[in-house]
Amino acid sequence: MRKAYHEELDSISDGLVEMANLVGSAIGLATTALLDGDLRLAESVISADEKVDDLQRDLENRAIAVLARQQPVATDLRVVVTSLRMSADLERCGVLAQHVAKLARMRYPQRAVPRDLRRTILEMGQLAQRLMAQAAEVVITQDVDAALQLERDDDRMDELHRMLFQHLMDDRWQHGVETAVDVTLVGRYYERFADHAVSVAQRVVYLVTGEHADELPTDGPVA
Repeated sequence: MRKAYHEELDSISDGLVEMANLVGSAIGLATTALLDGDLRLAESVISADEKVDDLQRDLENRAIAVLARQQPVATDLRVVVTSLRMSADLERCGVLAQHVAKLARMRYPQRAVPRDLRRTILEMGQLAQRLMAQAAEVVITQDVDAALQLERDDDRMDELHRMLFQHLMDDRWQHGVETAVDVTLVGRYYERFADHAVSVAQRVVYLVTGEHADELPTDGPVA
């Protein structure tokens, strides 16, 4: 009975990792579709988001079933509740990847990102994918130090986001209002995607320690 119970908890964690892997792949593919003007790839990202939604619903159903049948307390209850919150973060990441792909589709056969910003957007896409891969690893390992490091790694995304706005506010901007809106939106999508990846890692910190990440001591590694 107890073994089956822990298998149920493990299956919830496995579902989170699968969701993280899917949305990480989605943001990478969406970035390629956006920069290359690849309509077929954009459509595949848009349609694949249904799989993420299905996984979230399945995970929620399993978590609710555990709550109803097992009535977990203490750490086990924290696992279930935190997992539900992480699944919501990951579902939002799937939506954000879909938004990037939809922008690529909307501007096809043109490209939404001007040539002088392609390198910045490429780095934002690659960083978003890498942060999500780190978040998935943190879910598996429950490594608090790695989870805290992810938040520090996110600083680069904030820096790239600011760089985009500097381009937009530059008097030499020559790409028009429509492109400015596109770049503003896509920058926000990547920035929010990274924020959700950080949120997943922060929830692992709470899961392991019982404390929120901003409540932990900052003078050295977490034991």
